[in-house]
Amino acid sequence: MNKVITFQKPVYINATSCVGGKKESEGPLAAGFDSLCKDDYFGMDTWEKAETEMQKRSLRLLLEKCGLKAEDVPLAFGGDLCDQITSTAFAYRDFPMSFLGQYGACSTMAQSMAAAACMVGAGYVQRAVAGASSHFCTAERQFRTPLAYGGKRTPTAQWTVTGAAHALLSDRGSGPMITRVFFGRIVDLGITDANNMGAAMAPAAADTIKNFLRQAGRQVDDYDRIFTGDLGKIGSTLLKQLLQKEGINLHNHQDCGLLIYDMENQNVQSGASGCGCSGCTLSAYIMPKLLKKEYKKILFIATGALLSPTSSMQKESIPSIAHLVEICAGEGDI
Repeated sequence: MNKVITFQKPVYINATSCVGGKKESEGPLAAGFDSLCKDDYFGMDTWEKAETEMQKRSLRLLLEKCGLKAEDVPLAFGGDLCDQITSTAFAYRDFPMSFLGQYGACSTMAQSMAAAACMVGAGYVQRAVAGASSHFCTAERQFRTPLAYGGKRTPTAQWTVTGAAHALLSDRGSGPMITRVFFGRIVDLGITDANNMGAAMAPAAADTIKNFLRQAGRQVDDYDRIFTGDLGKIGSTLLKQLLQKEGINLHNHQDCGLLIYDMENQNVQSGASGCGCSGCTLSAYIMPKLLKKEYKKILFIATGALLSPTSSMQKESIPSIAHLVEICAGEGDI
């Protein structure tokens, strides 16, 4: 059975960073991004290279914020949605850090943070970087249809965020800190529609939240907010319904996929998705509120649909996962 990991000493989030593209620059969280580019190619000649460039920019910004050089950080965790997480691997070849690639689909930011926190919390490293990225064009080309095809998007579809985010975790600090993590298990209720990620991922999110609360002896009301990664409108509704059946009223829930874009005016159907969705929302929206003590304790649960183009063509269902990170604003809020 999966188990709550409680750190004897908090793991501090020294800083976060995030970089976004054109659509993100037009959304409600634009002011919270460290850098935005109106050109989704980011000066590169392919979308995949653009995603690598986003990661590099975000990581450089993070190191600058902390006054560190790459050599000062011994270990990095990160991933993306491209085949064999190449966007991330190609980014880190320019940084002299030990690297552990992560693939949790859109749950990668929480997975990376949880894994990095375990290494720091156990005392194996003093610092570690956790990050993730996604790009609308790379994801659409890989998982659905070529953009040039011009197919109509279904109401259940979600818009992959063009963004990269990073967090620096360490064993010392004073600001927001990770106090617990919980690695989810794979849940598959038989959803096969690659354009309905919310329905596929909601059961995994419900399973993780339910099991964490029960094992940790916590209640929904112990948290100012419970954030999911990118369930969108449909997935968020299903999540609440699934937990209601378990006697859990998720009244303080918000979904990153419903925060990063203007749902009324940006034509994103059911909301946002992608590894960059939860990561950028964490950096641009959630962390500032923790730093201001507007939130004293939150749960950050990124969700991922573990499909591939091949599995979809073979008519496989979509197994999903959700990983959880508990974050407190300060030591007095644990």
